[in-house]
Amino acid sequence: MGISIDKVKIIYEDNHVLVVEKPVNVLSQADITNDEDMLSILKEYIKEKYQKPGNVYLGLVHRLDRPVGGVMVFARTSKAASRLSEDIRTRNFKKVYTALVYGKLREKSETLIHYLLKDENTNMVKVVSASDKNGKEAILDYEVLGFKRDMSLVRVNLHTGRPHQIRVQFSEIGHPIIGDQRYGKDLARVGEQIHLWASEITFAHPITKEQMTFKSTPPWM
Repeated sequence: MGISIDKVKIIYEDNHVLVVEKPVNVLSQADITNDEDMLSILKEYIKEKYQKPGNVYLGLVHRLDRPVGGVMVFARTSKAASRLSEDIRTRNFKKVYTALVYGKLREKSETLIHYLLKDENTNMVKVVSASDKNGKEAILDYEVLGFKRDMSLVRVNLHTGRPHQIRVQFSEIGHPIIGDQRYGKDLARVGEQIHLWASEITFAHPITKEQMTFKSTPPWM
């Protein structure tokens, strides 16, 4: 069952960038499952809207895990893709997430630093020692926005973009994300949707250099 462009909220678009709200459980980019993905959906959207013949260019500059929804930016030109990718590499591209995690966090705010290693065969990420030469540094800071029963609502500033980073780091400190079927499977109910959402991105427009911020509210807030 495919997803139509009608199910994808277009937040902003110009000749250089396309900002959208990715629905949950949709791939950012095609994989071996051949399930529909954001890149293909949006290429078709551009092709139809602007009546472009042949193959349409659209650059994927960052990803969201399949079960995670929220705001994403795509590049409509190779120059925009290059500049946005460089801003991500130099950490000038700000990504903020909202998450609901199990338990009450003791610290009102904290910076988490771990070293992560991805198993390409299982697509699982684990925390390793800082001395492991294959481990990659993962940094985030969080702020507790409030509590709901025995859960904490947090705002997460992501400083590095490692695979499954937020999910693994909160699981590592004993507060996995509500509904995380991978890293909180002992607590998550079967079929429950992960409560992690890409709620805000800020970047310099690749051409005008204007600072732009786009926001998206989680459906569970």
